[in-house]
Amino acid sequence: MRLEAITWERLSDALAARIDALTAHDGSPWLRVAVDGAPAAAPGDLAGRLAEALRLRGRAVHMADTHGFLRPASLRLEYGHEDPYAYHDEWFDRRALWREVFQPLEPGGTGRVLPDLWDPEADRATRSPYVELPPGGVLLLHGPLLLGHWFPFDLSVHLKLSPGALARRTPEDQRWTLPAFARYEAETRPEQAADVVVRADDPRRPAWSGATG
Repeated sequence: MRLEAITWERLSDALAARIDALTAHDGSPWLRVAVDGAPAAAPGDLAGRLAEALRLRGRAVHMADTHGFLRPASLRLEYGHEDPYAYHDEWFDRRALWREVFQPLEPGGTGRVLPDLWDPEADRATRSPYVELPPGGVLLLHGPLLLGHWFPFDLSVHLKLSPGALARRTPEDQRWTLPAFARYEAETRPEQAADVVVRADDPRRPAWSGATG
């Protein structure tokens, strides 16, 4: 895959323009966009830049972080605090994401989405109120391991890190997750599954696969 150098500002503007021109693949009045990447790649930062660029275009945006949809500790940590296979398979409540985020944005849905579900520090429900995303609005879901679950994304962006960059930029206390991302690369192949790939080995000099994906 050929990648072109770009700045984060230009990337955000280009992605916003592409999203602004999209029509939901299933006829939904909302668009659903993934910003997929390991925490070391900071997908939330790109999602924030993209949200700002979309709002400047007059689009309503709801950002959601997958870390707000962790499963309870009794399930998430059943095999210990540092099990990479559990991290890959069990940490994120994908059923809740389907129920509370994606189903309300289906054709005929209410547009009322839950911003988060679980507080991992208190290990209890957040009890956050629902947020209503108006028709024409954009959901930006950001976080790790997002692809390969049949989520109905209208556009998916994958922040790619080489194994070396991922290891360097992952804090010591989180390096136990590295085998989970190696498995994700091998099984899901996010670079092929995503519509847009952004190489972020050097956070100062991103490169991307271009406007046509």
